[in-house]
Amino acid sequence: MTIQPGPLKVMIIEEGQTYLEDRYLVSTPVTGYVPRLSLEVGDPVSQDQVIAQIDPLVFDNEASAILAQINALQAEKTGVATLRPKTESLTQAAANIKAVEAEIAADQAIATELRIRLIQAQQEQQRAEFLYRNGAISKQALETLELNTQAIAQNLEVEKQRINQTKANLQEAIAAREELQAAQQDPDYLLEVYDAQIRSLEAELASRTDQVQRTAIKAPISGQVLRLYQKNHQYLEAGQPLLELGNLQNLAVMVDVLSSEATQIQPGNPVEIAQWGGDRLLTGRVKRIEPAAFTKISALGVEEQRVNVVISLDDIPANLGDQYRVETQIVVWQAEDVLQVPLSALFRCDGQWCVFLVEEGQAQAVAVEIGYKTEQNAQVTNGLAANDQVILYPSGEVQSGRRVQPQVDHAAPTN
Repeated sequence: MTIQPGPLKVMIIEEGQTYLEDRYLVSTPVTGYVPRLSLEVGDPVSQDQVIAQIDPLVFDNEASAILAQINALQAEKTGVATLRPKTESLTQAAANIKAVEAEIAADQAIATELRIRLIQAQQEQQRAEFLYRNGAISKQALETLELNTQAIAQNLEVEKQRINQTKANLQEAIAAREELQAAQQDPDYLLEVYDAQIRSLEAELASRTDQVQRTAIKAPISGQVLRLYQKNHQYLEAGQPLLELGNLQNLAVMVDVLSSEATQIQPGNPVEIAQWGGDRLLTGRVKRIEPAAFTKISALGVEEQRVNVVISLDDIPANLGDQYRVETQIVVWQAEDVLQVPLSALFRCDGQWCVFLVEEGQAQAVAVEIGYKTEQNAQVTNGLAANDQVILYPSGEVQSGRRVQPQVDHAAPTN
């Protein structure tokens, strides 16, 4: 065949998967009863749209009770200038201490229960990780257990902080009683005590008010529902996942390539996307190459070091969704006027690449230097010229100086 210059495109072809780089997991900000969600997977949502409303009744009742205590203290404070501390104040102080001690005991019981639940959740997660590695359960099931473990751990940490705060409150109550005992005859001191108690209750009231405001769970972005973790009306602890949101107009493609191939890829390399289900090629660019490789077992059971490559799409079809399989063709080099020879014409001789060049009806073995290669052609950098004729698929009978029959000429395939 006669070789001619033509376009040559060197590509790394691998299967990839679409994914959303920005995914939003919406969780319960406070503990309470969550009604049945009206949303379904795929439904659109708008930013700040209320997607769930936790029953605020408990927090409203607590806020009302605290407000009543504040009003009572303010009423007592109004008449304190004409009163001297009485034994009732000491009795109340002692009652406050017992109440705080009871609260500590209750909180410690809750913390103990959470520790037991955390250990159980961690054990279940470990079993799930083993099952996931062996393909026995889905990644979604594993993620659900991981999220449950995280939620319990967060609640345990909150409970520990609450215990520490309550212990601090106990010390304050004890100190208040001791100071009350020492200053029974000092009304000004009582005014300061009332002020301190009122400030403490006001801080607690602000916390409860904030919790009431957070019972309305709003969408952080405009997008679509990707996954529902909870659907039915139920009691949920703070931090439990409700649903996952994402904007499908922010789709990207993740593909893993051999680490040896990753060194050839640069950010900005053009990419062609095929086998995505549409009737046209999609185009994109390499956005980034992750810095760390990982080990993956190939279909033949061989361990391979592979690297994730993130590809941004130039346009996103409306029917392309999250985690769709695609075929990526990453262009690492291309040129329009490249002298090239089919790989079927190449063979090894004396440790170098050679071809049989046809000159005056005779075959002559000629050493050539090649550059970039595709699955079909190789760039010729030295040894051949345009319009040279080479023999395709040379058999062992072809020798230098031997006359050959002319082959039917075919245009060299381009890549």
